[in-house]
Amino acid sequence: MKKLIIASVVLSLCGCAMTDTKETVPDVNQVPEKVYLSGMSNELATDALLVSLINKNYMAKKVASNRIGVQLGGHQFVLQPSLNPQGVDRILASRYYAVHPKLANSQELMVLIGSLNHKLNFAKFTLRDNGKVIQVQGAATFVGTLELEELRRFLIWTDDALKQVAKSLPNSAEELIKPMPVMP
Repeated sequence: MKKLIIASVVLSLCGCAMTDTKETVPDVNQVPEKVYLSGMSNELATDALLVSLINKNYMAKKVASNRIGVQLGGHQFVLQPSLNPQGVDRILASRYYAVHPKLANSQELMVLIGSLNHKLNFAKFTLRDNGKVIQVQGAATFVGTLELEELRRFLIWTDDALKQVAKSLPNSAEELIKPMPVMP
């Protein structure tokens, strides 16, 4: 009987030693995966998005009151929240390209931009500054809450589409149309 009691005490002690004593305490340093933008102005949403991107280790900088420059891989985007209290919210994502003076505001450039807008639907292509700059702009939609992973995937998808566009252009185009940095 004594052996039985000792064996049960040893087994219960072993059982206690094997029990996980860690408490599941939420990590206060964990960076949220979502940005809650509901009810904010575009400027406040810009600030909230900027903080979230920086906390997720993105290289990001406010470039205007309602615009953020963000680095993704080797490319930079300008992000602009566009919130609508009665409808769908958007993050406008733009890339800018400088156009060589030989091509700026030319008929060939206007035909190229028109053709891209006619054939593609992932973004709109617009000439700015008298044809010296090409803006490529897409929009990621959401309602109230933006998931950073979805935004990241949207930017990668846009970047991949722009790489395909670049492959379809003549080789000389990369000398005439170059990405513009949006933040130092």
